[in-house]
Amino acid sequence: MLTGGLEAWLDSFERYLRDERRASLHTLSAYRRDLQRLAAFLRAAGVASWRELTPAQVRAHVARRHREGAGGRTLARELSAMRAFFRHLQGEGIMTGNPATGIGAPRSPRRLPRTLDTDATAALMHAESGDVLAVRDTAMLELFYSSGLRLSELVGLDLTRLDLTEGVVQVEGKGRKSRRVPVGRKARDALVQWLRVRRDLAGPGECAVFVGRRGRRLSPRAVQLRVGQRARASGVGVHLHPHMLRHCFASHLLESSGDLRAVQELLGHADIATTQVYTHLDFQHLARVYDQAHPRARRRRGDSS
Repeated sequence: MLTGGLEAWLDSFERYLRDERRASLHTLSAYRRDLQRLAAFLRAAGVASWRELTPAQVRAHVARRHREGAGGRTLARELSAMRAFFRHLQGEGIMTGNPATGIGAPRSPRRLPRTLDTDATAALMHAESGDVLAVRDTAMLELFYSSGLRLSELVGLDLTRLDLTEGVVQVEGKGRKSRRVPVGRKARDALVQWLRVRRDLAGPGECAVFVGRRGRRLSPRAVQLRVGQRARASGVGVHLHPHMLRHCFASHLLESSGDLRAVQELLGHADIATTQVYTHLDFQHLARVYDQAHPRARRRRGDSS
């Protein structure tokens, strides 16, 4: 019978993952659940043993899971569990091939980044309090939005990399790739105000642009918390995180310029496909641009009917 043999091999696979692969309890639970779903499918299809399983049946199982609502990431994990399980059975001499090899999961629709509109972004930058931390936070927010920095780039920024005279900042991005990014007027003004009072907080020899109460470089978590606090105080009505300001920078700049390559360079994306997610302009905006720019977009006054 399938049930007895199948359960025995599931137990064997779980021991292998736990004892030899040192898999986490979460992985063990997920893989077991995924393979039990496959086992139920096999029983319903009348398959008597793992040896009888074919790639077509694996595809049919994946297709059914997709119809049931399983997303691409979930199905990719389930296929990973199957491939690992069948490799284990091959090693034990139970199977001669791996019927899950070469079968891919359906693609999940890419989530569009959430952004703020320009009015909400402007409200976020305005601080009621003039204390030193509020001045610092305004400078951080303005720099995030002005230059599209990643959180790691902002917290790692040193004074020597900031040139407010020229209005540029040099940051080290992913893969230790360095790039120079313009700093807008509002951000420069905010940074000038912050640097005037930074000396009251910064510890001896501290080179970080942004420091905390104890005079040391801010941690990523501290920046996240301060951004969230400012968002709640300004009433923007969303759970704001630093990366959303990078999204705002890219989206607003692309809407105004339409220059995808320039936005790619400013963001430090190695692949323009990564930047293309910001081309999600709404149709009304596209229609408005078309009406204003295309010579045959709309009838002019005096045109005959």
